[in-house]
Amino acid sequence: MSGSDRVHEVVVVGSGFSGLGQLLALRRAGITDVVLLEKAEALGGTWRDNTYPGCACDIPSHMYSLSTDPNPDWSRSYSPQPEIRAYLEGVADDHDLRGHVRFGQEMTGATWDEERRTWTVHTRGGRDWTARFLVSALGALHLPKTPDLPGAASFAGESFHSARWDHDVDLRGKKVAVIGTGASAIQFVPQIAGVAAEVQLYQRSPAWVLPKGDHPLSSWRRTFFVRHPRAHRAYRAAMYATLESRAVGFQTNPALLRPVEWLATQHIKASIDDPELVAKLTPDYSIGCKRVLVSNDYYPALARPDVDVITGGVREVRGSSIVDGDGTERDVDVIIYGTGFHVTDAFDGLEITGRGGRTLREVWAAGGMATHLGITVTDFPNLFFLLGPNTGLAHNSVVFMIECQARYVAQAISAVHATGMGGLDVRAEVQQRSNAAVQRRLEKGIWTRGGCTSWYLDSAGVNRTIWPGFTVRYWWETRRFDPTDFEFFGRAADAAEVSEAAEETRDRTPVPVA
Repeated sequence: MSGSDRVHEVVVVGSGFSGLGQLLALRRAGITDVVLLEKAEALGGTWRDNTYPGCACDIPSHMYSLSTDPNPDWSRSYSPQPEIRAYLEGVADDHDLRGHVRFGQEMTGATWDEERRTWTVHTRGGRDWTARFLVSALGALHLPKTPDLPGAASFAGESFHSARWDHDVDLRGKKVAVIGTGASAIQFVPQIAGVAAEVQLYQRSPAWVLPKGDHPLSSWRRTFFVRHPRAHRAYRAAMYATLESRAVGFQTNPALLRPVEWLATQHIKASIDDPELVAKLTPDYSIGCKRVLVSNDYYPALARPDVDVITGGVREVRGSSIVDGDGTERDVDVIIYGTGFHVTDAFDGLEITGRGGRTLREVWAAGGMATHLGITVTDFPNLFFLLGPNTGLAHNSVVFMIECQARYVAQAISAVHATGMGGLDVRAEVQQRSNAAVQRRLEKGIWTRGGCTSWYLDSAGVNRTIWPGFTVRYWWETRRFDPTDFEFFGRAADAAEVSEAAEETRDRTPVPVA
C-alpha cells in the first residue's frame, strides 16, 4: 500500500528535537494517528548530520533537553554531538516513537486539496503521504550553504561542507583551507590545527567569541541529579532564568552588552600576543549583532605558526590553489566550507502549494516571511511550522521554543477536533498584526542597531530569524491556543465523505494490463 492510499491525521516532517517533541505533544493530546517522515535512515536532525570534529552545543547541557525528558546525566557542561544524538535516540526509545517514523522519506513539497481538506506530501522517491494536518519540523540548520566561488567546481583536491564532514579524508600533513568563521568553524579549526600541515582560515568578518565554561560534570553531581529529580528541575529553572536575563542586553538595552564586549576583547588579547592578529580578530560591530560564539581553544589555535588568518576574501579557486581578494595565491590540498546554512531561504527549494494554487515561496517572496507566532501562515490551512520565522534565539535554548510551539500545535488540532470542523486558517489581520509587532520590537534590538549584516537577515535586510526579547513572552503568547485568531471551515464528516468517494472512484478505475 502506498502512503497516499490512507489519509493520516497528522504528518510531521523531521526527526530532530522539533519532530520528536511534536510527537510527544500530540500523544499527550490523545492524537496518535501520526506519521513522521525522515529523509535519512536515522533519527537526530542536525545532531545526526553534523559530525565534524569538536561538534558540541553552545547552550549549557542541562537546558538542551525536553522538559518532559530532562537528562540529569550529561557528561559535560556543554554536551558534545554524540551525546546529544544519543539523547534523542533515547527519547524515541523511551516513548516508543519509532513506530511513527518512516525513514528515507525526504519531503520535496506539499499540496493542499481544498475539496478533500487534506495535505499531500510529496517525497523525493515519488511516494506521497496524505494527512489532514501537516507539521514542518525541519528546523533552521539542515541545508548547508556553500558559496558559489569561481573555479570551485574544478578544484583538484577534496572539498566538503562541515555539515557533511568527509571522515574518509585524511588531513594529516595536508594544506587545508577553511572558508568561513562561524559557529562550526570555531569548533573544528582547533581540532584540525596541528593535524594538518597548514590551515588557511579565510575570514570575511570576525565573530565575537566569549570564554566557554566547559568542564566535565562530576559523577557525584550526576548521581545526585539522577536520585533527586526535583533538585534537577530546580537547577534547570535557575539556569533558564540566568540565560533569560541576557535578553535585556540583546533587546531592551544594548548598552548593557558593553561589559560583555570588553570581556570578549580581553579574551582575544589573553590568547594572542600578535597585535596584527588581534586586530584581524576584533570585530568592528557591537557584540550580539551576529551570533555570539563561545570557545576556549579557538584563539590559541589561530595563534599557532601553522595557521594563517586571511581577511581579503576569496577571489577564485584555481586548480589546486586559492587566490584571495588581494591576489595572493596559496596552494591547497583540501577545502572545508564552514559557511553555515540556508536559513531565511530554507523553504525556497520546497514546492508547498496552499489555497488558490499559490506557493509558499511566492507568498514569502512578495511580502517576506510573515507568520503568526512563527507557526501558521494565512492561506496555508492546517499547516504548522516549528522553529519557523522569528522564533530563533540568541540568548537561551531553542528547545524551550520548540516545546511552546509543539504544545500550541497540539491544542490547535484538538480545537478542530472539538468543533467537528475540517480545518483552520489563521486570519490575515491576525498574522499582519502579529508579524508587525515582532518587526517593531526587532527595530530596537542589537541585531538591527549593531552595525553588521548576518544570517539573521533576509535578502532585503529584514530580520526573519530572531525572536525579539524574552522567551517568557513567547510562552505567554502561545500558552493557550486562541480560536478567535483563526477561521474554522468545513465539516470533518464532509471531508471524509469526499475522501471515501475519491477512493471508491480510484478502486473502480480499470488498471491497464501490460
